[in-house]
Amino acid sequence: MKRESGILLSIASLPSRYGIGCFSKEAYEFVDRLKEAGQSYWQILPLGPTSYGDSPYQSFSTFAGNPYFISLEDLIREGVLTEEECSRADFGSRPDSVDYAKVYEERFPLLRKAYERSSISLDPEFRKFMEENRWWLEDYSLFMAVKARFGQTAWTQWAQDIRLRWKNALDYYRRELYYDIEFHQYLQFKFSQQWKKLKAYANANGIRIIGDIPIYVAMDSADTWAHPELFELDRDNLPTAVAGCPPDGFSATGQLWGNPLYRWEYHRSTGYEWWLSRLAYCYKLYDVVRIDHFRGFDQYYSIPAGSATAIGGHWEQGPGIGFFHMVKNRLGEKEIIAEDLGYVTDSVRQLVRESGFPGMKVLEFAFDSRDSGCASDYLPHNYPENCVAYTGTHDNETIKGWYASITAQERNLARDYLCDSCTPANRLHMSFISLIMRSQARMCIIPLQDYMGLDNDCRINTPSTIGTNWKWRLLPGQISDQLVKTIASVTLRYGRWNW
Repeated sequence: MKRESGILLSIASLPSRYGIGCFSKEAYEFVDRLKEAGQSYWQILPLGPTSYGDSPYQSFSTFAGNPYFISLEDLIREGVLTEEECSRADFGSRPDSVDYAKVYEERFPLLRKAYERSSISLDPEFRKFMEENRWWLEDYSLFMAVKARFGQTAWTQWAQDIRLRWKNALDYYRRELYYDIEFHQYLQFKFSQQWKKLKAYANANGIRIIGDIPIYVAMDSADTWAHPELFELDRDNLPTAVAGCPPDGFSATGQLWGNPLYRWEYHRSTGYEWWLSRLAYCYKLYDVVRIDHFRGFDQYYSIPAGSATAIGGHWEQGPGIGFFHMVKNRLGEKEIIAEDLGYVTDSVRQLVRESGFPGMKVLEFAFDSRDSGCASDYLPHNYPENCVAYTGTHDNETIKGWYASITAQERNLARDYLCDSCTPANRLHMSFISLIMRSQARMCIIPLQDYMGLDNDCRINTPSTIGTNWKWRLLPGQISDQLVKTIASVTLRYGRWNW
């Protein structure tokens, strides 16, 4: 197998002039930096429109793109916005952190101006986009328009007629909210245009995109509202059970995600049609797909709706290997990374083996007694070729922050494994990166914060918390020539250069 490596960085974490990372010139410059450093992959977080809490894993749609990522500079060049209008907007005072409230308040009025000046209905490319995506876009754009009409409340709180999708209500809101609906269709058109251009640029420069899809969709999403039959909902379309994971060393009460669970028997009866459509669409956006919480296809944790914590949940059987046989039969050989972390059983390991997909190995888990898995599985000398090795993921501490947070005994274990008692703690991040880069793992993905030696102030997400996550951003110029040389050196040294 060819040895490869890449970098994990959210689109939102890119520097930009207007409050949040997007498909602007800085994204293209990051691709250039990846190429200079000999990388093969750019792993990103989910691209969907974020809802309350700003998590990309709780999106208003599994198919739609996040309007925040639309480059305002591109709209200025098109003549539908002016630089003065964009510069006047207040996106917050910290260029190293996303202020989501201000981004929401300032970006959408600008995007609405762009739509109103665009003459989009006359654009043949827009009409083509509509025809190709009508199967999901009509429901999504109506959902977003009605959500605005009801003060952005969750769809479960809408008036009964539209909440339950009565035909007369659907017809009424389609007429009443025509321009609001078209506005959201315009946003998806611009998102698609800009993302395809950026991805094509990355691919032309030898960089492949690893996309990340959550196994579950959000309760407050167009998917759940438009297709309640796919989920464990009652006759009022309210959940009877929700997703999460059980208590472990990191959380005494588990994690209560609140996503609706799939009605897997129904999906099986349709030949998994919705799931196959979802995955097929993903491969239009990404080159490789990482499926978050892969273990849910073996067994999933079911928590009674209305529970305050995840303690009272239980395990139920997922669709198993039959689902992935169907994927292969219908979509062909596709590159999938199985996120098989957390509480891993023999049956989960068996599912990963049977699928043939590479699983994940996270170095931090090898020396951390809080992890519920088997620590030896995460020691780099035990990594198989067919895996993807990480220092940490978006849910973990940075490697520097993690090393500072573990116990003295665990730090000694890590030092002993490294055979390194001398390197100062503020340089040890490169020792950990080198450790997995020289492993047998075919692919290594390193969060950019770890290459930069940043602490937990730059962490992306702390599970089971809200209000402080998904905010970290690069500053302009922070990816220095020296940093690129450092990444290139370790990549070349361990035979992972993208020739």
